[in-house]
Amino acid sequence: MQKTKQPGAGASPEKGLGVQVKICGLTRVEEALACARAGAAAIGCVFYSGSPRNVNTAIAAEIRRALPPEIACVGVFVDESFKNVMRIVDRTGLAAVQLHGGETPEFVDRLLGQGLFVIKALFADRAPGFAEAPRFNASAFLVECGKGPQPGGNARDWEWGRAGPLARHHPLILAGGLTPENAALAVRAALPDAIDVSSGVEAGPGRKDIRKVEQLIAAVSMAAARRRIFA
Repeated sequence: MQKTKQPGAGASPEKGLGVQVKICGLTRVEEALACARAGAAAIGCVFYSGSPRNVNTAIAAEIRRALPPEIACVGVFVDESFKNVMRIVDRTGLAAVQLHGGETPEFVDRLLGQGLFVIKALFADRAPGFAEAPRFNASAFLVECGKGPQPGGNARDWEWGRAGPLARHHPLILAGGLTPENAALAVRAALPDAIDVSSGVEAGPGRKDIRKVEQLIAAVSMAAARRRIFA
């Protein structure tokens, strides 16, 4: 596989740059494009069979091809093997992956060695926790509560301010129960570089309500300047 430039690698805060938004769990090309037009910086495709938002490689590849090149397309994996992650990356053209299970620092390093932008999920209420961040050389961390039946996407809000100390030292994506109504509050509490939203802007599992996407992006558009994670 040809190595790819990591989105936002080495980026620093830019004056006037608001908190970026990643919309996750896309299952349809037209909705991914609508999210991009609404101002999303990144789109997430879930490759976890236990999720109602799970997609196959053909759909993900179609979404990736349809998106403008400046929009990051992130593949979400849960305790998947290195071989299968790379198989999906090769078939879809993804340049970024999100690891939402108990993946090891060594696993992260192997993916970084392939030129990928690697997001590692950490959790407030289960392992791996926030204190484990120094063990990983991840490109960015995604943080959420960690409670619920799914590895992520349980629509559980939590004490977002608990992620504040991590945001001061690492590129940080905030997730967990975010909606158009509370996103600005969460951003002010944690000062992340980006937020990740799925069920909070849905009409149903995997079906995005674009009006809610627009409302959410508008709600965080005036947030404090942070690093650009998704180039």
